[in-house]
Amino acid sequence: MSLTPVNERELTDALGTRHQVAGAQARIVSLVPSITELLFDLGLAPQIVGRTGFCIHPKDGVKRIAKVGGTKSIETGRIKRLAPTHLIVNIDENPRSTVEALARFVPHVIVTHPLEPRDNLVLYRLLGGIFSREEQAEELCRRFERGYDETVSAAAGWPRRRVLYLIWKSPWMTVARDTYISRMLATVGWDTYEAKGTARYPTLNLTPERLRDVDVVLLSSEPYSFRERHCVEVLDMLPAGSRTRVALIDGSMTSWYGSRAIQGMTYLRDFRRNLR
Repeated sequence: MSLTPVNERELTDALGTRHQVAGAQARIVSLVPSITELLFDLGLAPQIVGRTGFCIHPKDGVKRIAKVGGTKSIETGRIKRLAPTHLIVNIDENPRSTVEALARFVPHVIVTHPLEPRDNLVLYRLLGGIFSREEQAEELCRRFERGYDETVSAAAGWPRRRVLYLIWKSPWMTVARDTYISRMLATVGWDTYEAKGTARYPTLNLTPERLRDVDVVLLSSEPYSFRERHCVEVLDMLPAGSRTRVALIDGSMTSWYGSRAIQGMTYLRDFRRNLR
């Protein structure tokens, strides 16, 4: 099997830090749920020594791995005792101040920040290259490319729709167009509602007038755990005669980059097709 050779560019993380190929004794702590799953799919389970309580996939695999708090409430003392050689973090998910504190005793901090679906290819090769899993990374790349092409091809025949994607309640919160979630939704012809301001995850007042401006309202299963009763709440706000659709959506399929993005492509394609 022909592999894409590892080069300096592929081992450069989101902050521009160049990483060296790690040895077989690397000890990894992941503070990003979707990346923990990706590490398993790259065959790196034996080297993962720490993860957050939100790193729940693969369910059976993560049980043996020590928890080090949440993605934002990180227990630095516990991480220090695990003596990791590598820490994997994400710009959106982990507090910068905490990561900087961890960098004082973790030799290698790998910073990630995928902003669109195709950034997964870079992510696969970055981690595959650092941890000598190039073959597994290239297989994930091939699977992602197939799923991405099939999704974009299918969506080419569908009319574009304006979507309000909700991630939180009290206050209501949505996603800006420069987020990974928004760009995932765009692959199936869904353009997210453009809230005012520069916040990447803005708050908004949910009013009948605002709902009149969108074709679909999607309530994500995470980070807020929306349920059917919340769909009913939104439906009750719709103006009389509105044709706006309201539905729950699996947030891991829209927001989890890494290997889950491959499954996410198929999920979104089927979800859009069934909701039309």
